[in-house]
Amino acid sequence: MTYTEGMLRDGALENKTIIVTGGGTGLGKSMAAYFLRLGANVVICSRKAEVLEQTATELATSTGGKIIYVECDVRKTDQIENVIAKTIETFGRVDGLVNNSAGNFISPTERLSYKAVDTVVDIVLRGTYYFTLALGKYWIEHDIRGTVLNIVTTYATTGSGWVVPSAMAKSGVLTMTKSLAFEWARHGIRLNAIAPGPFPTKGAWDRLFPAELAQKFSFENRIPLHRTGDHQELANLAAYLISDFSAYMTGEVITLDGGEVLAGGQFNFLSEVTDGQWDAIEEQIKSATRGGKSPE
Repeated sequence: MTYTEGMLRDGALENKTIIVTGGGTGLGKSMAAYFLRLGANVVICSRKAEVLEQTATELATSTGGKIIYVECDVRKTDQIENVIAKTIETFGRVDGLVNNSAGNFISPTERLSYKAVDTVVDIVLRGTYYFTLALGKYWIEHDIRGTVLNIVTTYATTGSGWVVPSAMAKSGVLTMTKSLAFEWARHGIRLNAIAPGPFPTKGAWDRLFPAELAQKFSFENRIPLHRTGDHQELANLAAYLISDFSAYMTGEVITLDGGEVLAGGQFNFLSEVTDGQWDAIEEQIKSATRGGKSPE
């Protein structure tokens, strides 16, 4: 066995229905795939219907599992309610929620517009709270012992420069996790969080940084374990936390970052970037966004 293999036994999530926001790409897609392999029904949602359709088809074929997709902007409560309604219509109930949708800008804060800040905070904090509240109401009404898993960051606790809107929003999500874990425990509802370090998809870091900076700030050179995470490692932890194997755990956040936070945090190293280099980074990010690769 290695860390690139699944760790839970077959059928560990059988008869559970799990909604994964931001499930069309990246870590959301990887978690959804593993949930399916463990027997769960999965609903993926995001703002990009075309990507969702492609992912749903791919995962249904590769896993043999039952998956549907629903287009949803987590900032809009009517669309969240629609996801929940279609999930219940298809699978009968909802057992788990993975709040994975996110947005971020790597930038000196003074360069950000008010709208840019609002966009990140609304997706990460407002979207997570809206979806959690909607399902919490449903679970309490129907006496379902639901489970929420929030994907946060290490800098939700430590703070970090150059990602201030994300840090503020993720910190709020972490506080919500702990607060609702206590309040809703009487209903049998559990909430936990994972604070991942770098789990890049192929080429993601290169799309954000010019080549010379991507090489200089390589994660492998800054993380104590000298590598980035494998998606299966995070999927393993997510599956455990969403499963009944973790039935005695609530209000917890688990850091999975190769020791990165011990070496000074995720983005504070960017103090070395000059104004001219920031100009190049901004242009590279704009180019990536125009190419349809904006964060989800």
